Amino acid sequence: MPRRHPPIPTRWLMTDARMGNGLWTALERLPRGGGVVFRHYGAPDRATLLRRVEKVAKRRGLILVVAGGGTANVHNARPSGRGLTTASAHSRREAIGAIRRGADALFVSPVFATRSHPGARALGRVRFGLLVRDLGVPVIALGGMDARRLRGLPAHGYAAIDAWLTRS
Repeated sequence: MPRRHPPIPTRWLMTDARMGNGLWTALERLPRGGGVVFRHYGAPDRATLLRRVEKVAKRRGLILVVAGGGTANVHNARPSGRGLTTASAHSRREAIGAIRRGADALFVSPVFATRSHPGARALGRVRFGLLVRDLGVPVIALGGMDARRLRGLPAHGYAAIDAWLTRS
């Protein structure tokens, strides 16, 4: 019997400790029904911050996925069996492995150059398309992404950090 999970959003925010108070602006800019991958790895106040993000997500109708687990919806963690499981992939091999481990959706990156990973080799449109072809799960494009750059990509949606901080 397939796991039940919320609908997979097409617009996502990847949280990052470098966002500072911009996190709250970004959460308010996400469209209703959007998704949030809460990361903030190693933050000394991670649990408190997560509780605050959970309240905003609930109020705004956002799907919250927590990196490393700890809730029903998890990112890069063992599937909980009760919620949405997402995973990161930077190669076809990683993507297939994540699907075999139970990922319901994949964040594939970096599609374009990104401030978060300076110097990382970007996939570009063609390599991204080849990597995600026939995977059988929704793919979320990540890395230098915004709505304009999503056009023409074979992706269910996109995830970003800066796009939610800087858009007007």
